[in-house]
Amino acid sequence: MKFIQSILIVLLSLFALTSFAEETTTPISQQALLTLMATPANKTIVLDVRTAEEFAEGHIVGAINISHEQINANLSKIMGFKDQTVVVHCRSGRRAVSAENDLRAAGFSDLRHLEGDMNSWQAADLPLTK
Repeated sequence: MKFIQSILIVLLSLFALTSFAEETTTPISQQALLTLMATPANKTIVLDVRTAEEFAEGHIVGAINISHEQINANLSKIMGFKDQTVVVHCRSGRRAVSAENDLRAAGFSDLRHLEGDMNSWQAADLPLTK
């Protein structure tokens, strides 16, 4: 009987861990994003979830800005992209993860997270626009 109880406890623990584990988003390198952006038939969307002020200081060319706190309130603006590749980034990664979770819950099927976010993009001296 103790053996069966032990097995049940282990199984329930594993179920709880997998049920509550946060899904991770597939990373995309800076170089891979640049390559996608240079492709003529590119349909990749770059979603910058920093504040409007941060975005105005410099952002990736063609990026859409919706603060991570405003994703759910502005889903109607980006729902047309839910079946396209959406590359999400913020300054360092924390806000992007929050936005990715909201987007995943809204049915976005191909989310990517820019490796290193804006900090690494700027450190690599990659192109920005204002």
